[in-house]
Amino acid sequence: MLILAVLFGILFFGVLMWLRYYTNHGQKLELPDYVGMEYSKAESDAGDKSFQLIVNDSIHIVGRKGGEIVDQNPEAYSKVKENRKVYVTLTKYNADVLKVSSLGVMYGQDYESKKNELSHLSISSEIKGYNYDTGEPNHILEVWYKGQPIITRNGRKDNIEIEKGGTLQFVLSKKQGGYVAIPNLNCTTYGAAKFILESSNLKLGEVNDSGPINDRTNAYVLSQDPPFIAGETISMGEYINLTIVQERPSNCN
Repeated sequence: MLILAVLFGILFFGVLMWLRYYTNHGQKLELPDYVGMEYSKAESDAGDKSFQLIVNDSIHIVGRKGGEIVDQNPEAYSKVKENRKVYVTLTKYNADVLKVSSLGVMYGQDYESKKNELSHLSISSEIKGYNYDTGEPNHILEVWYKGQPIITRNGRKDNIEIEKGGTLQFVLSKKQGGYVAIPNLNCTTYGAAKFILESSNLKLGEVNDSGPINDRTNAYVLSQDPPFIAGETISMGEYINLTIVQERPSNCN
């Protein structure tokens, strides 16, 4: 009878354990939040909780170190069965790169427009300096990367690789700052003098009449300030003052 009682107890205990396993088998568990964790730590935690992490994709994010989980599927706190596969996206250790050839035309382009376009590619822009140019102001004359020119008026280095998150430096155009020879306006008509000044990127200053002026356009330049000196230059955008006379001066050839 004792042996029978022992066997019955063992059988009863076995049935209880089987029922417990059967009841818990397939039970849904809450999935942890792995976003922001290092992959190695998340993988260890998932293994302890009967989940399996699978790297589905990797992306570069400026300012984030590599190996961090930035997305998971199913989402955190979802109810899933044990042994569930969890697909994750990691940050890359190395930045993505773009070749200069893929950045489109930059020389001669408006800086602000190009700056906005590059920002969508995770490339920053900053102004390195300005050079005089006869074209519109604030247009791109040179592009530099890591201390080296990669785009100039002489061409571009298409195979240079630009890291996402990197910075391009730009030299832009400006109207002022260049120099031109002082034009000889003496003995020209007032109308011709204005045309010459405009063509030379200079401005007309004070105009003084020497005697009565009946027809200003066809009056003659008697003198100018600063005076014409062969080989002398003046900054573009500067003013030249004129003294005009109605009749052609006697010393004009």
